[in-house]
Amino acid sequence: MSDPSMNESTTTSDTEEEEIEPKLKYARLSNDLQSILFKSEATCICVHPKFICLGSHWGVIHLLDHQGNNIEGKELKAHTVGVNQISIDSNGEFIATCSDDGKIFIHSLFNKENNFTLNVGRLVKTVALDPNYNKYGSTKRFILGDDKLTLYERTFLGSLRPTVLCESEGFVRSLSWKGNFIAWSSNVGVRVYDMNARCSLGLIKWEEHKNLSIEKFRCNLRWADARTLLIGWVDTVRVCIIRKRSNIELANKNLPEYLVDPVSTFQTEFYISGIAPLDHQLVLLGCSKELDEDQKSLRPQLYIVEYRDNDYTDICTDSLSLRGYKEYSVNDYHLDVLLEENRFFIVAPKDVVVASPYDLDDRIQWFIQHKKFEDALDILIKSDGRGVRRYNLENVGVQYLDYLLANQMCDQAGKLCLKIFQNKSALWEEQIYKFAAKHQLRSVSPYIPRSYNHKLNPHIYEMILYEFLKLDSQGFLNLVKEWDPRLYNVVAVINAVLEHLLICDTDKNMYLEALAILYSYEKKYDKSLSMYLKLKHKDVFALIQKHNLYGVIQDMLVDLMDLDYKKTVALLMEKNHIPSETIVESLSKHEFHLYRYLHEFDKKNPKGEYHRELVRLYAMYDREKLLPFLKKSEYYPIQEALNICQKEKYYPEMVFLLGKMGDTKEALELIISKLQDMQHAITFCQEHDDPELWCDLMNHSVDKPEYINFLLQSIGTFVDPTMLIQKIKDNTVIPGLKNSLVKMLYQYNLRVSVQEGCKKILMSDYFNLQQKLVRVQQKGVSIIEEVVCGACHRKIIEKDSSRMTNILLFNCKHAFHEQCMPEGSGTCGICYPLKKRPS
Repeated sequence: MSDPSMNESTTTSDTEEEEIEPKLKYARLSNDLQSILFKSEATCICVHPKFICLGSHWGVIHLLDHQGNNIEGKELKAHTVGVNQISIDSNGEFIATCSDDGKIFIHSLFNKENNFTLNVGRLVKTVALDPNYNKYGSTKRFILGDDKLTLYERTFLGSLRPTVLCESEGFVRSLSWKGNFIAWSSNVGVRVYDMNARCSLGLIKWEEHKNLSIEKFRCNLRWADARTLLIGWVDTVRVCIIRKRSNIELANKNLPEYLVDPVSTFQTEFYISGIAPLDHQLVLLGCSKELDEDQKSLRPQLYIVEYRDNDYTDICTDSLSLRGYKEYSVNDYHLDVLLEENRFFIVAPKDVVVASPYDLDDRIQWFIQHKKFEDALDILIKSDGRGVRRYNLENVGVQYLDYLLANQMCDQAGKLCLKIFQNKSALWEEQIYKFAAKHQLRSVSPYIPRSYNHKLNPHIYEMILYEFLKLDSQGFLNLVKEWDPRLYNVVAVINAVLEHLLICDTDKNMYLEALAILYSYEKKYDKSLSMYLKLKHKDVFALIQKHNLYGVIQDMLVDLMDLDYKKTVALLMEKNHIPSETIVESLSKHEFHLYRYLHEFDKKNPKGEYHRELVRLYAMYDREKLLPFLKKSEYYPIQEALNICQKEKYYPEMVFLLGKMGDTKEALELIISKLQDMQHAITFCQEHDDPELWCDLMNHSVDKPEYINFLLQSIGTFVDPTMLIQKIKDNTVIPGLKNSLVKMLYQYNLRVSVQEGCKKILMSDYFNLQQKLVRVQQKGVSIIEEVVCGACHRKIIEKDSSRMTNILLFNCKHAFHEQCMPEGSGTCGICYPLKKRPS
């Protein structure tokens, strides 16, 4: 079909240095076309979805398929000189051609009876068949252009009837027919004609160019669709829309229904040889206005541009190496297009090249060639493989992987593996050895499959672990923690670690920690625990909990307490896996650890099991908790506790214990003599409410004026202050006596006032409640029919009047028939049976 070197040798991008993705790919038509152009030159082309018509310099029409092969028996000798234009109907059944020999040749591909030649006797530059020429019953219309525009129609009798549509505007140079509209160019501009209304829609006049004659340039007309006309003439492009006038416009003037509206006009830096649409952009075939140093033509170029109102943006520019381009000018090139396929046919006298948009395979190939692998992968991912035939995620990914590894971008290569291989074990196992060869398994380790359901060969995981073991101790430890031990041979890894420890001088603790984890995977928990304890690593607690190793740790309790007593105690408190007696015995020689354990144990087991030991331990290690504990607990020997406090001279605790034992006098003596705290002494006396204690307190204070002053101010609400006043010796100087006496009397009066108030309240409440009781008991009581006699158990209310009797109802709500009660009884027979009744 095409010359395989076309993409390499006949097109170069102006933006190659920037490596911008091209829009089009190129292929030179060869096969039979090559021999045709060897003998002759192409003068025009017309492309149909079914075939190609090529006009030659010798007046021959060649019918070719889209690969450049001759269609057998379809070489038409239509003219004696070069073919100027070819037109094909929409169905591909009729061909019309014109030439400078003055002939119009119309050929039917399927019925020779419809072939005919019209000789007009003058130069004919353009011809156009009615797009519906092939339809049955049509008038078989066609238009030719010379010094005027003439429409030919078949009459009822089969003859041709000419109608001049326009004249006296100069020579008709190009012509294009689409639907109901015809566009043609003349010396003054481009005119659009409505075939239904048989009227012109307007003239688009062409600007004059300085030092240029527009008659020397071919006007290129192309219908992008039924209402959009593209015009390229000299170096100017116009995009025109055929739009329908509004009702208001039609009502005011006698105007055609449609008008031509130029929506974009811009000037290019090159001469235009052809124009065609590409989606919302334009494809322009252009020739440079400049010549080379030998005054020869430069390469023609194909431009993709995006147009705006009066400007355009160059999207892509490709230089074309067409055969003999140095000898040709702007009018020697032609551009035709298959709109359905966006295929563009570029024609030079000795060459035909087909340009078509890059498909997904082409785009991927270009990205790979330019080392833009990420873009190639993005196309595959977004398309999900649809529309891609030559590439897939794996083969592109492998090429990208090789590129990254070759450029030492190993971390990026590792990340790529996850993206392209996912959980495909075979691909992983095949490609991972590339990392091993470069000693870069560490780069891919975060991304390899780790789930047991998608695991790789165990040897691969062992290779990765071995590389980390030699080169990255922290990474090795992390992998041992993170990986499922079922992925690899744990025993082999343990042996490798042990061998490495023999020659390793650094990071031994990390390797020992990893070894502890590996031993736990092998259920050798005793070795694992000893490793953790040797390292003083707190993961030992998680190991114990996870594997329920409470029975193994009895001999390790002291080491565990040394490591973290809080976690150890919390561990021992869980579900009582180890008896408390065993724990106490293990910690008996380490009393501080024992204290910590028993303190937490007592919070969850408040039965006083170890309160004897706790008294001693609190006295030794946490005196602040001793007194609250003594007050709270009832399970310790008081005398033993007192002995401990006496030994340590803990006087507040001794006061409490002596008071608890009943030796309040000695306790008060300690408060006064040792603690010297009068407030404490008063509180102590108040708690025990013993008059003798108050006397003792007063006796201890009468020879100390400061104590007397304090007592006078404090005891007025507890005892009769006159007792203290009577004990004060004459001539005793007491600072602040007056204020103390005033305060004492105030407190005493307050006490008396409160007592009297309380007495009044009590008396009032007594009489109120007595009256309420009397009122309640004096109220009548209703008896319902369901109540039965407490003696005979018949209903208390008799409906038979002959059996009615008096009813007795007691405050306890029990009811009796009068006749059922013993004579002279005044109490309830239920609440007070005979044997319990008072005599």
